[in-house]
Amino acid sequence: MDTPQYETDYKLNAKGIILGIQMLFVALGALVLVPLLTGLNPNVALFTAGAGTLLFQIVTKGKVPIFLASSFAFIAPIIYGVQTWGIAGTMCGLMAAGIFYMLLSLLIYYQGSSILHTLLPPIVTGPVIMVIGLILAPVAVFMATGMTGDGSAVLVPRSTSLIVSLTSLGVTLAVTLLGRGMFKLIPILCGIGTGYLVSIPFGLINMQPVIDAAWFAVPSFTYPEWNLEAILFIVPIAIAPAIEHFGDILAIGSVANKDYIKDPGIHRTMLGDGLATSLAALLGGPPNTTYSEVTGAVTLTKVFNPAIMTWAALAAICLAFVGKVGALLQTIPTPVMGGIMLLLFGAITVIGLNTLVRAKEDLTEPRNLAIVSLILIMGIGGMSFSAGAFTIKGIGLAGILGVFLNLVLPGRKKKARKLQ
Repeated sequence: MDTPQYETDYKLNAKGIILGIQMLFVALGALVLVPLLTGLNPNVALFTAGAGTLLFQIVTKGKVPIFLASSFAFIAPIIYGVQTWGIAGTMCGLMAAGIFYMLLSLLIYYQGSSILHTLLPPIVTGPVIMVIGLILAPVAVFMATGMTGDGSAVLVPRSTSLIVSLTSLGVTLAVTLLGRGMFKLIPILCGIGTGYLVSIPFGLINMQPVIDAAWFAVPSFTYPEWNLEAILFIVPIAIAPAIEHFGDILAIGSVANKDYIKDPGIHRTMLGDGLATSLAALLGGPPNTTYSEVTGAVTLTKVFNPAIMTWAALAAICLAFVGKVGALLQTIPTPVMGGIMLLLFGAITVIGLNTLVRAKEDLTEPRNLAIVSLILIMGIGGMSFSAGAFTIKGIGLAGILGVFLNLVLPGRKKKARKLQ
């Protein structure tokens, strides 16, 4: 086994480039899943993931071996936003979410990391994450049974859809539970690939767009348009990923045996996320976040050299300009994506539940019971509040409500538990 590489080394060599491409391969399935589910351009997502990772490395002084790409937490709001305000209007809201992270990084810099627990304790973030997963459940079921995400039209016969979607789901589960080595890190990619192959005999694959697409093509960037409603809807959703970011940095620090909370500092990593997210929104890509799949790959390869992520980022940018890649990704049938979503959205819900479990809070205690129950019921049940043209509901309402209740309800712990 090779000696672990800890120091940043940008020396041009075949081994480093191959390891970087391998890291991109690990992230690829999840990376392109978000744009394919939300109607965004996968080539743009590849470009913004690469550019965002490079920007993150600049901000963090090239010290953290981590890759940034499409955030699952924003799937539901992007779907809703694209349907309501179009891609340009939605990008305005996503850019504001990035600015929110930047402001949060300043707050952390001046107040310390414990401010995260004061504003966003597990009793708030846990149920908000659960709402994100549960509110998407109907979309997953509709697509797995061959319908559009809103269930308004049938795209593929139900019986055929179930064969394809459940095959995709089954392979993803099998690789997750039984996979070894690198395979264990790419269950989504394995599930999509198998589902794609199973779709061919059913005539669900149309390769004409791939044939027609150019080999070299500039990604179809979409620039944001001012939309206050989108900002007020999407920014509260950034609450949950903000606290998840802290966990991601702790995880990669544990793997590399370094304290990235102190050096380069959680304020810098949060700032890097914010700048990368705003950059992605500026070009029409999904928000960026740190990827746990890549952390797993770092654990397996024992290569902690952050320069590897530079090569992964450059590979993503190069791939973004291959027109046939985006065209091929967009030929993936709806049932294939639906099968993956059945597991993915359930997993998001479980992450939220696990946040509450790890916090060891007594959920039957009246204060906790009130916060959790109101977040879940109002978020999932469709409660909305309007003032003129402004309306807030769903995940955005759940996030704001959770923060508000935690701050105003009596019985809040006087001393914020320091994050460790």
